[in-house]
Amino acid sequence: MRDSVSVLIGGKAGQGIASIETLLTKGFKRAGFYTFSTKEFMSRVRGGSNTTLIRISKRPVNAPVYKADIFVPLDTNAFYHAQDRITKETFVIAKKGDFECDCTFYDHDLEGLAKSVGNPIVSNTIAAALIFGLLGCDVNVLREIVAQLYSNEMLEVNLKALEIGAKLGQENENCLYCIEPNLSAQQAKDFFLSGTEGIGFGAIAGGCNFISSYPMSPSTGVLTFLAKQSRNFGICVEQAEDEIAAFQMGLGVWYSGGRAITTTSGGGFALMGEGLSLSGITETPMVVYLAQRPSPATGLPTRTEQGDLELAIYSGHGEFPRIVLAPSDPKECFELVRKAFELADAYQVPVVLMSDQYLADSYFNVERFEIDPIAPVHHIVKTDADYKRYSINSEGISPRGIPGYGEALVLVDSDEHTEEGLITESMSVRNEQNTKRLQKRPLVAKVAILPDVEADGEIAVVGWGSTKYIIKEAVERIADKRLSTVHFSWVHPLCESQLAPLQKAKRLIVIENNATGQFAKLLRLHGITADDQILKSDGLSFFVDELSEKIALLLKEIR
Repeated sequence: MRDSVSVLIGGKAGQGIASIETLLTKGFKRAGFYTFSTKEFMSRVRGGSNTTLIRISKRPVNAPVYKADIFVPLDTNAFYHAQDRITKETFVIAKKGDFECDCTFYDHDLEGLAKSVGNPIVSNTIAAALIFGLLGCDVNVLREIVAQLYSNEMLEVNLKALEIGAKLGQENENCLYCIEPNLSAQQAKDFFLSGTEGIGFGAIAGGCNFISSYPMSPSTGVLTFLAKQSRNFGICVEQAEDEIAAFQMGLGVWYSGGRAITTTSGGGFALMGEGLSLSGITETPMVVYLAQRPSPATGLPTRTEQGDLELAIYSGHGEFPRIVLAPSDPKECFELVRKAFELADAYQVPVVLMSDQYLADSYFNVERFEIDPIAPVHHIVKTDADYKRYSINSEGISPRGIPGYGEALVLVDSDEHTEEGLITESMSVRNEQNTKRLQKRPLVAKVAILPDVEADGEIAVVGWGSTKYIIKEAVERIADKRLSTVHFSWVHPLCESQLAPLQKAKRLIVIENNATGQFAKLLRLHGITADDQILKSDGLSFFVDELSEKIALLLKEIR
Protein backbone atom coordinates (compact mmCIF):
# COMPACT_ATOMS: atom_id res chain seq x y z
CA MET A 1 0.00 0.00 0.00
CA ARG A 2 1.28 3.48 -0.90
CA ASP A 3 2.60 5.98 1.62
CA SER A 4 1.14 9.08 -0.06
CA VAL A 5 -0.96 10.10 -3.07
CA SER A 6 -0.76 13.29 -5.14
CA VAL A 7 -3.88 14.71 -6.77
CA LEU A 8 -3.46 17.44 -9.41
CA ILE A 9 -6.41 19.60 -10.53
CA GLY A 10 -5.96 21.84 -13.58
CA GLY A 11 -8.17 24.45 -15.18
CA LYS A 12 -8.62 28.10 -15.93
CA ALA A 13 -9.21 30.86 -13.39
CA GLY A 14 -12.92 31.07 -12.57
CA GLN A 15 -13.49 27.35 -13.16
CA GLY A 16 -13.75 26.43 -9.48
CA ILE A 17 -10.27 25.08 -8.73
CA ALA A 18 -10.19 26.86 -5.36
CA SER A 19 -13.56 25.29 -4.45
CA ILE A 20 -12.40 21.77 -5.24
CA GLU A 21 -9.23 22.41 -3.21
CA THR A 22 -11.33 23.44 -0.21
CA LEU A 23 -13.70 20.51 -0.60
CA LEU A 24 -10.99 17.88 -0.96
CA THR A 25 -8.60 19.17 1.72
CA LYS A 26 -11.41 19.39 4.28
CA GLY A 27 -12.68 15.99 3.16
CA PHE A 28 -9.32 14.21 3.33
CA LYS A 29 -8.65 15.66 6.77
CA ARG A 30 -11.97 14.37 8.11
CA ALA A 31 -11.38 11.03 6.40
CA GLY A 32 -8.18 10.59 8.44
CA PHE A 33 -5.32 11.81 6.26
CA TYR A 34 -2.54 14.32 6.71
CA THR A 35 -2.92 16.83 3.89
CA PHE A 36 -0.82 19.42 2.07
CA SER A 37 -1.87 21.65 -0.84
CA THR A 38 -0.12 24.17 -3.04
CA LYS A 39 -0.95 26.02 -6.24
CA GLU A 40 0.56 27.74 -9.27
CA PHE A 41 -1.46 30.22 -11.26
CA MET A 42 -1.22 32.86 -13.94
CA SER A 43 -1.52 36.59 -13.28
CA ARG A 44 -5.01 37.06 -14.69
CA VAL A 45 -8.51 37.24 -13.24
CA ARG A 46 -10.03 34.72 -15.66
CA GLY A 47 -8.66 32.20 -18.13
CA GLY A 48 -5.12 30.84 -18.37
CA SER A 49 -4.04 27.49 -17.01
CA ASN A 50 -3.63 26.97 -13.30
CA THR A 51 -3.09 23.92 -11.11
CA THR A 52 -3.64 22.95 -7.51
CA LEU A 53 -1.74 20.00 -6.05
CA ILE A 54 -3.10 18.10 -3.05
CA ARG A 55 -1.01 15.46 -1.28
CA ILE A 56 -2.47 13.08 1.26
CA SER A 57 -0.64 10.66 3.51
CA LYS A 58 -1.04 8.63 6.68
CA ARG A 59 1.96 10.51 8.08
CA PRO A 60 2.60 14.27 8.18
CA VAL A 61 3.41 15.57 4.69
CA ASN A 62 4.43 19.19 4.06
CA ALA A 63 6.03 19.41 0.62
CA PRO A 64 4.99 19.16 -3.05
CA VAL A 65 5.86 16.47 -5.61
CA TYR A 66 6.00 17.09 -9.35
CA LYS A 67 4.53 13.86 -10.71
CA ALA A 68 0.78 13.36 -10.29
CA ASP A 69 -0.89 10.10 -9.26
CA ILE A 70 -4.35 11.41 -10.18
CA PHE A 71 -4.86 14.27 -12.64
CA VAL A 72 -8.13 16.05 -13.41
CA PRO A 73 -7.78 18.59 -16.25
CA LEU A 74 -10.99 20.63 -16.27
CA ASP A 75 -10.20 21.89 -19.78
CA THR A 76 -7.93 20.97 -22.70
CA ASN A 77 -5.36 23.72 -22.02
CA ALA A 78 -4.89 22.43 -18.48
CA PHE A 79 -3.91 19.01 -19.84
CA TYR A 80 -1.18 20.40 -22.07
CA HIS A 81 -0.06 22.82 -19.34
CA ALA A 82 0.63 19.93 -16.95
CA GLN A 83 1.29 16.96 -19.26
CA ASP A 84 4.94 16.71 -18.11
CA ARG A 85 3.59 15.73 -14.71
CA ILE A 86 1.83 12.63 -16.08
CA THR A 87 3.44 9.16 -15.96
CA LYS A 88 2.26 5.72 -17.09
CA GLU A 89 0.89 5.22 -13.59
CA THR A 90 -1.15 8.44 -13.54
CA PHE A 91 -4.95 8.19 -13.48
CA VAL A 92 -6.34 10.90 -15.76
CA ILE A 93 -10.03 11.81 -15.45
CA ALA A 94 -11.27 13.64 -18.54
CA LYS A 95 -13.33 13.37 -21.70
CA LYS A 96 -11.71 10.97 -24.14
CA GLY A 97 -10.86 12.42 -27.52
CA ASP A 98 -9.79 15.82 -26.27
CA PHE A 99 -6.24 14.51 -25.83
CA GLU A 100 -4.32 11.27 -25.48
CA CYS A 101 -1.76 10.04 -22.99
CA ASP A 102 0.18 6.94 -22.04
CA CYS A 103 -1.68 6.67 -18.74
CA THR A 104 -4.74 5.10 -17.12
CA PHE A 105 -7.63 7.02 -18.63
CA TYR A 106 -11.07 7.46 -17.05
CA ASP A 107 -13.35 8.71 -19.80
CA HIS A 108 -15.85 11.08 -18.19
CA ASP A 109 -17.30 14.29 -19.60
CA LEU A 110 -17.39 16.21 -16.31
CA GLU A 111 -18.63 19.47 -17.83
CA GLY A 112 -21.40 17.68 -19.75
CA LEU A 113 -22.50 15.88 -16.58
CA ALA A 114 -22.48 19.17 -14.67
CA LYS A 115 -24.68 20.79 -17.32
CA SER A 116 -27.14 17.94 -16.91
CA VAL A 117 -27.78 19.04 -13.31
CA GLY A 118 -28.09 22.68 -14.26
CA ASN A 119 -24.70 24.36 -13.84
CA PRO A 120 -21.37 23.60 -15.61
CA ILE A 121 -19.42 25.09 -12.70
CA VAL A 122 -20.23 22.07 -10.49
CA SER A 123 -17.99 19.82 -12.58
CA ASN A 124 -15.51 20.46 -9.76
CA THR A 125 -17.87 18.87 -7.21
CA ILE A 126 -18.36 15.84 -9.49
CA ALA A 127 -14.58 15.55 -9.78
CA ALA A 128 -14.10 15.76 -6.01
CA ALA A 129 -16.62 12.98 -5.33
CA LEU A 130 -15.12 10.84 -8.10
CA ILE A 131 -11.61 11.21 -6.65
CA PHE A 132 -12.94 10.34 -3.20
CA GLY A 133 -14.55 7.20 -4.62
CA LEU A 134 -11.42 6.20 -6.56
CA LEU A 135 -9.46 6.26 -3.32
CA GLY A 136 -12.06 4.23 -1.45
CA CYS A 137 -13.07 7.11 0.85
CA ASP A 138 -16.55 7.54 2.33
CA VAL A 139 -18.37 10.12 0.19
CA ASN A 140 -20.69 10.93 3.11
CA VAL A 141 -17.83 12.99 4.49
CA LEU A 142 -17.98 15.21 1.40
CA ARG A 143 -21.78 15.39 1.64
CA GLU A 144 -21.50 16.94 5.12
CA ILE A 145 -18.95 19.49 3.91
CA VAL A 146 -21.03 20.46 0.87
CA ALA A 147 -23.98 21.05 3.19
CA GLN A 148 -21.82 23.39 5.28
CA LEU A 149 -20.30 25.27 2.33
CA TYR A 150 -23.38 25.93 0.22
CA SER A 151 -26.94 27.07 0.78
CA ASN A 152 -30.22 27.35 -1.12
CA GLU A 153 -30.07 26.76 -4.86
CA MET A 154 -26.34 26.04 -5.04
CA LEU A 155 -26.64 23.44 -2.28
CA GLU A 156 -29.19 21.45 -4.28
CA VAL A 157 -27.11 21.59 -7.48
CA ASN A 158 -23.92 20.61 -5.66
CA LEU A 159 -25.60 17.69 -3.91
CA LYS A 160 -26.84 16.40 -7.26
CA ALA A 161 -23.33 16.76 -8.67
CA LEU A 162 -21.96 14.96 -5.64
CA GLU A 163 -24.25 11.99 -6.24
CA ILE A 164 -23.09 11.75 -9.86
CA GLY A 165 -19.44 11.84 -8.80
CA ALA A 166 -20.00 9.33 -6.00
CA LYS A 167 -21.64 6.88 -8.40
CA LEU A 168 -18.77 7.21 -10.88
CA GLY A 169 -16.26 6.77 -8.09
CA GLN A 170 -17.98 3.59 -6.93
CA GLU A 171 -18.07 2.19 -10.47
CA ASN A 172 -14.43 3.08 -11.14
CA GLU A 173 -12.96 2.33 -7.73
CA ASN A 174 -9.34 1.31 -8.21
CA CYS A 175 -7.39 0.98 -5.05
CA LEU A 176 -3.98 1.09 -6.71
CA TYR A 177 -3.71 4.45 -5.00
CA CYS A 178 -5.73 3.72 -1.88
CA ILE A 179 -3.86 4.48 1.32
CA GLU A 180 -4.75 3.57 4.84
CA PRO A 181 -6.19 6.42 6.90
CA ASN A 182 -4.57 7.33 10.19
CA LEU A 183 -6.97 7.47 13.13
CA SER A 184 -4.69 9.83 15.04
CA ALA A 185 -4.71 12.25 12.08
CA GLN A 186 -8.51 12.18 12.10
CA GLN A 187 -8.73 12.86 15.82
CA ALA A 188 -5.88 15.36 16.10
CA LYS A 189 -7.02 18.94 16.30
CA ASP A 190 -4.20 20.06 14.03
CA PHE A 191 -4.22 23.38 12.26
CA PHE A 192 -4.42 23.50 8.47
CA LEU A 193 -2.91 26.88 7.72
CA SER A 194 -1.32 28.79 4.86
CA GLY A 195 1.83 30.84 5.29
CA THR A 196 -0.29 33.97 4.87
CA GLU A 197 -2.54 32.97 7.78
CA GLY A 198 0.51 32.11 9.90
CA ILE A 199 1.90 35.61 9.35
CA GLY A 200 -1.46 37.19 10.11
CA PHE A 201 -2.03 35.32 13.37
CA GLY A 202 1.59 35.95 14.42
CA ALA A 203 1.23 39.68 13.85
CA ILE A 204 -1.86 39.73 16.08
CA ALA A 205 -0.02 37.76 18.78
CA GLY A 206 2.92 40.17 18.46
CA GLY A 207 0.72 43.10 19.40
CA CYS A 208 0.34 44.60 15.93
CA ASN A 209 -2.23 47.40 16.01
CA PHE A 210 -1.52 49.07 12.65
CA ILE A 211 -0.93 47.89 9.11
CA SER A 212 -0.31 50.17 6.15
CA SER A 213 0.34 48.63 2.75
CA TYR A 214 -0.01 49.08 -0.97
CA PRO A 215 -1.40 45.82 -2.46
CA MET A 216 1.15 43.69 -4.30
CA SER A 217 1.06 39.94 -4.94
CA PRO A 218 1.84 37.71 -3.15
CA SER A 219 1.97 39.85 0.01
CA THR A 220 -1.59 41.19 -0.20
CA GLY A 221 -3.08 38.19 1.61
CA VAL A 222 -1.67 39.40 4.94
CA LEU A 223 -3.19 42.87 4.41
CA THR A 224 -6.64 41.42 3.70
CA PHE A 225 -6.32 38.89 6.56
CA LEU A 226 -5.59 41.63 9.11
CA ALA A 227 -8.30 43.83 7.62
CA LYS A 228 -10.85 41.06 8.27
CA GLN A 229 -9.59 40.72 11.86
CA SER A 230 -9.27 44.47 12.50
CA ARG A 231 -12.49 44.91 14.51
CA ASN A 232 -11.83 41.81 16.61
CA PHE A 233 -8.31 42.81 17.60
CA GLY A 234 -8.28 46.61 17.38
CA ILE A 235 -6.05 46.91 14.32
CA CYS A 236 -6.05 50.10 12.27
CA VAL A 237 -5.78 49.27 8.56
CA GLU A 238 -4.64 51.74 5.90
CA GLN A 239 -4.29 51.05 2.19
CA ALA A 240 -1.62 53.63 1.37
CA GLU A 241 -1.17 55.42 -1.95
CA ASP A 242 2.19 53.70 -2.49
CA GLU A 243 4.84 51.69 -0.66
CA ILE A 244 6.85 54.78 0.33
CA ALA A 245 3.88 56.19 2.23
CA ALA A 246 3.01 52.79 3.68
CA PHE A 247 6.45 52.46 5.27
CA GLN A 248 6.52 56.03 6.58
CA MET A 249 3.09 55.65 8.16
CA GLY A 250 4.38 52.59 9.99
CA LEU A 251 7.38 54.53 11.28
CA GLY A 252 5.04 57.23 12.57
CA VAL A 253 3.03 54.63 14.45
CA TRP A 254 6.13 53.14 16.11
CA TYR A 255 7.36 56.67 16.99
CA SER A 256 4.11 57.36 18.82
CA GLY A 257 4.09 54.05 20.70
CA GLY A 258 2.14 51.68 18.43
CA ARG A 259 3.24 48.46 16.71
CA ALA A 260 3.07 48.58 12.93
CA ILE A 261 3.76 46.23 10.05
CA THR A 262 3.87 46.91 6.33
CA THR A 263 3.53 44.21 3.66
CA THR A 264 4.97 44.17 0.16
CA SER A 265 6.82 42.24 -2.53
CA GLY A 266 10.04 42.92 -4.46
CA GLY A 267 9.16 46.09 -6.40
CA GLY A 268 7.43 47.63 -3.41
CA PHE A 269 10.29 46.79 -1.08
CA ALA A 270 12.67 48.53 -3.49
CA LEU A 271 10.63 51.72 -2.97
CA MET A 272 10.89 51.29 0.78
CA GLY A 273 14.69 51.60 0.73
CA GLU A 274 14.72 55.22 1.87
CA GLY A 275 12.27 54.48 4.67
CA LEU A 276 14.47 51.62 5.78
CA SER A 277 17.41 54.03 6.11
CA LEU A 278 15.17 56.45 8.00
CA SER A 279 14.32 53.66 10.41
CA GLY A 280 18.06 53.02 10.75
CA ILE A 281 19.21 56.56 11.61
CA THR A 282 16.19 57.50 13.74
CA GLU A 283 16.42 54.13 15.51
CA THR A 284 12.69 53.71 15.07
CA PRO A 285 11.52 50.06 15.09
CA MET A 286 9.73 48.71 12.02
CA VAL A 287 8.49 45.31 10.79
CA VAL A 288 8.30 44.56 7.06
CA TYR A 289 6.74 41.46 5.51
CA LEU A 290 8.46 40.82 2.17
CA ALA A 291 6.75 38.06 0.13
CA GLN A 292 9.11 37.25 -2.74
CA ARG A 293 8.20 36.66 -6.36
CA PRO A 294 10.39 36.36 -9.47
CA SER A 295 11.82 39.71 -10.61
CA PRO A 296 13.37 42.03 -11.86
CA ALA A 297 10.54 44.52 -12.30
CA THR A 298 7.14 42.86 -12.67
CA GLY A 299 8.77 39.52 -13.56
CA LEU A 300 6.36 36.67 -12.85
CA PRO A 301 4.00 38.34 -10.36
CA THR A 302 2.11 35.22 -9.25
CA ARG A 303 5.05 32.79 -9.15
CA THR A 304 7.68 32.05 -6.54
CA GLU A 305 11.40 32.66 -6.01
CA GLN A 306 13.96 33.35 -3.28
CA GLY A 307 15.48 36.18 -5.28
CA ASP A 308 15.27 39.10 -2.85
CA LEU A 309 17.68 38.05 -0.10
CA GLU A 310 20.39 40.49 -1.16
CA LEU A 311 17.76 43.23 -1.58
CA ALA A 312 16.60 42.64 2.00
CA ILE A 313 20.11 42.67 3.43
CA TYR A 314 21.56 45.58 1.44
CA SER A 315 18.54 47.80 0.69
CA GLY A 316 18.81 51.38 1.92
CA HIS A 317 21.71 53.80 1.97
CA GLY A 318 24.37 54.01 4.61
CA GLU A 319 25.33 51.51 7.26
CA PHE A 320 22.89 50.46 9.94
CA PRO A 321 21.91 47.19 11.59
CA ARG A 322 18.83 45.20 10.60
CA ILE A 323 17.49 41.70 11.09
CA VAL A 324 16.27 39.40 8.31
CA LEU A 325 14.19 36.31 9.11
CA ALA A 326 12.85 33.63 6.74
CA PRO A 327 10.26 31.18 8.13
CA SER A 328 9.79 27.70 6.69
CA ASP A 329 6.15 26.85 7.45
CA PRO A 330 2.99 28.51 8.87
CA LYS A 331 3.94 27.68 12.45
CA GLU A 332 7.30 29.36 12.04
CA CYS A 333 5.57 32.25 10.24
CA PHE A 334 3.53 32.70 13.41
CA GLU A 335 6.51 32.44 15.73
CA LEU A 336 8.92 34.59 13.74
CA VAL A 337 6.58 37.49 12.98
CA ARG A 338 5.75 37.61 16.67
CA LYS A 339 9.47 37.60 17.42
CA ALA A 340 10.04 40.25 14.75
CA PHE A 341 7.92 42.72 16.74
CA GLU A 342 9.83 41.85 19.90
CA LEU A 343 13.25 42.27 18.24
CA ALA A 344 12.33 45.50 16.47
CA ASP A 345 11.07 46.97 19.75
CA ALA A 346 13.98 45.77 21.89
CA TYR A 347 16.82 46.76 19.53
CA GLN A 348 15.13 49.71 17.73
CA VAL A 349 15.98 48.35 14.28
CA PRO A 350 13.99 47.35 11.17
CA VAL A 351 13.17 43.65 10.91
CA VAL A 352 12.43 42.11 7.50
CA LEU A 353 10.41 38.91 7.45
CA MET A 354 10.90 37.04 4.15
CA SER A 355 8.35 34.67 2.69
CA ASP A 356 7.54 33.85 -0.93
CA GLN A 357 4.53 32.97 -3.10
CA TYR A 358 4.99 29.24 -2.50
CA LEU A 359 4.88 29.56 1.29
CA ALA A 360 2.22 32.28 1.27
CA ASP A 361 -0.26 30.28 -0.84
CA SER A 362 0.43 26.73 0.38
CA TYR A 363 -1.56 25.01 3.14
CA PHE A 364 0.31 22.90 5.66
CA ASN A 365 -0.84 20.42 8.27
CA VAL A 366 0.52 22.03 11.44
CA GLU A 367 0.58 20.19 14.74
CA ARG A 368 -1.51 22.08 17.25
CA PHE A 369 0.64 24.36 19.37
CA GLU A 370 -0.03 26.42 22.46
CA ILE A 371 0.27 30.17 22.27
CA ASP A 372 2.34 31.81 24.97
CA PRO A 373 -0.22 33.86 26.93
CA ILE A 374 2.37 36.46 28.00
CA ALA A 375 1.50 39.85 26.55
CA PRO A 376 4.09 41.51 24.27
CA VAL A 377 6.65 43.62 26.14
CA HIS A 378 6.83 47.26 25.07
CA HIS A 379 10.34 48.66 25.49
CA ILE A 380 9.19 52.21 26.16
CA VAL A 381 10.31 54.48 28.98
CA LYS A 382 8.53 57.35 30.69
CA THR A 383 10.58 60.47 30.00
CA ASP A 384 11.73 63.10 32.45
CA ALA A 385 12.81 66.68 31.77
CA ASP A 386 16.43 65.61 31.12
CA TYR A 387 15.53 62.85 28.67
CA LYS A 388 17.82 62.40 25.65
CA ARG A 389 16.46 60.23 22.86
CA TYR A 390 19.93 59.27 21.62
CA SER A 391 21.87 59.12 24.86
CA ILE A 392 25.20 57.33 24.65
CA ASN A 393 25.58 54.31 26.89
CA SER A 394 27.64 51.14 27.07
CA GLU A 395 24.96 48.95 25.39
CA GLY A 396 24.36 51.13 22.37
CA ILE A 397 20.60 51.11 22.86
CA SER A 398 19.16 54.43 24.06
CA PRO A 399 15.96 54.28 26.16
CA ARG A 400 13.02 54.93 23.81
CA GLY A 401 10.50 57.52 24.91
CA ILE A 402 7.33 58.42 23.02
CA PRO A 403 5.47 61.73 22.75
CA GLY A 404 3.04 62.43 25.60
CA TYR A 405 4.42 59.80 27.98
CA GLY A 406 6.50 61.82 30.44
CA GLU A 407 7.81 65.35 30.56
CA ALA A 408 10.21 65.55 27.62
CA LEU A 409 9.92 66.43 23.98
CA VAL A 410 10.93 63.34 22.02
CA LEU A 411 13.00 64.59 19.12
CA VAL A 412 14.00 62.40 16.18
CA ASP A 413 15.76 63.48 13.02
CA SER A 414 16.87 61.97 9.73
CA ASP A 415 19.99 64.17 9.82
CA GLU A 416 22.87 63.19 12.03
CA HIS A 417 21.90 64.33 15.51
CA THR A 418 23.05 64.96 19.03
CA GLU A 419 21.97 62.90 22.02
CA GLU A 420 19.01 65.28 22.37
CA GLY A 421 17.96 64.71 18.75
CA LEU A 422 19.12 68.04 17.33
CA ILE A 423 20.79 68.37 13.92
CA THR A 424 24.57 68.47 13.99
CA GLU A 425 27.54 68.28 11.66
CA SER A 426 30.02 67.73 14.45
CA MET A 427 32.36 64.98 13.34
CA SER A 428 32.93 63.76 16.86
CA VAL A 429 29.18 63.49 17.49
CA ARG A 430 28.79 61.74 14.12
CA ASN A 431 31.35 59.17 15.18
CA GLU A 432 29.67 58.68 18.55
CA GLN A 433 26.16 58.20 17.13
CA ASN A 434 27.25 56.06 14.20
CA THR A 435 29.29 53.83 16.49
CA LYS A 436 26.33 53.57 18.87
CA ARG A 437 23.98 52.43 16.07
CA LEU A 438 26.44 49.91 14.65
CA GLN A 439 27.11 48.60 18.15
CA LYS A 440 23.71 46.89 18.02
CA ARG A 441 24.81 44.44 15.36
CA PRO A 442 26.93 42.21 17.66
CA LEU A 443 24.22 42.53 20.32
CA VAL A 444 21.61 41.26 17.88
CA ALA A 445 23.87 38.44 16.71
CA LYS A 446 24.01 37.13 20.28
CA VAL A 447 20.29 36.33 20.19
CA ALA A 448 20.30 34.84 16.67
CA ILE A 449 18.25 31.67 16.18
CA LEU A 450 20.44 28.65 15.47
CA PRO A 451 19.81 26.66 12.28
CA ASP A 452 17.78 23.47 12.41
CA VAL A 453 20.18 20.51 12.05
CA GLU A 454 19.05 16.95 11.31
CA ALA A 455 21.33 13.90 11.26
CA ASP A 456 25.12 13.99 11.51
CA GLY A 457 26.25 13.04 8.03
CA GLU A 458 29.43 14.66 6.78
CA ILE A 459 27.72 16.09 3.66
CA ALA A 460 25.49 18.97 4.75
CA VAL A 461 22.51 19.90 2.56
CA VAL A 462 21.92 23.58 3.33
CA GLY A 463 18.76 25.64 2.75
CA TRP A 464 16.90 28.67 4.06
CA GLY A 465 13.29 29.84 4.30
CA SER A 466 10.50 27.99 2.54
CA THR A 467 12.59 25.10 1.16
CA LYS A 468 12.94 23.32 4.52
CA TYR A 469 10.39 20.52 4.17
CA ILE A 470 11.14 19.94 0.48
CA ILE A 471 14.83 19.41 1.29
CA LYS A 472 13.98 17.31 4.34
CA GLU A 473 11.75 14.87 2.46
CA ALA A 474 14.12 14.72 -0.54
CA VAL A 475 17.00 13.73 1.76
CA GLU A 476 14.79 11.18 3.55
CA ARG A 477 13.97 9.57 0.19
CA ILE A 478 17.65 9.18 -0.66
CA ALA A 479 18.38 7.59 2.76
CA ASP A 480 22.14 8.10 2.45
CA LYS A 481 23.87 8.11 5.84
CA ARG A 482 26.43 10.59 4.57
CA LEU A 483 23.78 13.31 4.42
CA SER A 484 22.64 15.80 7.04
CA THR A 485 20.48 18.90 6.66
CA VAL A 486 21.13 22.41 7.98
CA HIS A 487 18.32 24.91 7.59
CA PHE A 488 18.43 28.63 8.37
CA SER A 489 15.41 30.72 9.39
CA TRP A 490 17.54 33.57 10.76
CA VAL A 491 19.53 34.68 7.71
CA HIS A 492 21.00 38.04 8.78
CA PRO A 493 23.13 38.88 10.67
CA LEU A 494 24.91 35.53 10.87
CA CYS A 495 27.18 34.63 13.78
CA GLU A 496 29.79 31.97 14.59
CA SER A 497 27.44 29.71 16.55
CA GLN A 498 25.06 29.55 13.57
CA LEU A 499 27.86 28.67 11.18
CA ALA A 500 29.44 25.97 13.37
CA PRO A 501 27.49 23.05 11.76
CA LEU A 502 28.73 24.16 8.34
CA GLN A 503 32.34 24.43 9.48
CA LYS A 504 32.09 20.92 10.87
CA ALA A 505 30.79 19.40 7.62
CA LYS A 506 33.24 18.03 5.04
CA ARG A 507 31.13 19.06 2.04
CA LEU A 508 28.30 21.55 1.54
CA ILE A 509 25.44 21.40 -0.95
CA VAL A 510 23.49 24.68 -0.88
CA ILE A 511 19.97 24.64 -2.32
CA GLU A 512 18.19 27.87 -3.27
CA ASN A 513 15.16 28.97 -5.26
CA ASN A 514 17.14 31.61 -7.19
CA ALA A 515 19.58 31.77 -10.11
CA THR A 516 22.79 33.03 -8.51
CA GLY A 517 22.96 31.41 -5.07
CA GLN A 518 22.47 34.50 -2.89
CA PHE A 519 22.69 32.67 0.43
CA ALA A 520 25.81 30.82 -0.71
CA LYS A 521 27.37 34.20 -1.51
CA LEU A 522 26.44 35.39 1.98
CA LEU A 523 28.12 32.32 3.49
CA ARG A 524 31.23 33.05 1.42
CA LEU A 525 31.47 36.46 3.09
CA HIS A 526 31.78 34.54 6.36
CA GLY A 527 34.54 32.30 5.00
CA ILE A 528 32.33 29.31 4.15
CA THR A 529 32.32 28.00 0.59
CA ALA A 530 29.62 25.84 -0.96
CA ASP A 531 31.07 22.81 -2.76
CA ASP A 532 27.92 22.31 -4.80
CA GLN A 533 24.79 24.32 -5.50
CA ILE A 534 21.34 23.30 -6.74
CA LEU A 535 19.48 26.36 -7.98
CA LYS A 536 16.06 26.89 -9.56
CA SER A 537 14.48 30.12 -10.83
CA ASP A 538 11.75 29.13 -13.33
CA GLY A 539 8.96 30.53 -11.14
CA LEU A 540 8.08 27.25 -9.41
CA SER A 541 9.16 25.90 -6.05
CA PHE A 542 11.37 22.83 -5.81
CA PHE A 543 9.55 19.49 -5.78
CA VAL A 544 10.55 16.54 -3.58
CA ASP A 545 10.92 14.02 -6.44
CA GLU A 546 12.79 16.52 -8.63
CA LEU A 547 15.18 17.57 -5.84
CA SER A 548 15.91 14.03 -4.61
CA GLU A 549 16.98 13.08 -8.15
CA LYS A 550 19.34 16.06 -8.36
CA ILE A 551 20.90 15.37 -4.97
CA ALA A 552 21.26 11.66 -5.79
CA LEU A 553 23.01 12.59 -9.05
CA LEU A 554 25.43 14.81 -7.16
CA LEU A 555 26.18 12.03 -4.69
CA LYS A 556 27.17 9.71 -7.54
CA GLU A 557 29.76 12.27 -8.62
CA ILE A 558 31.03 12.65 -5.06
CA ARG A 559 31.70 8.91 -4.63
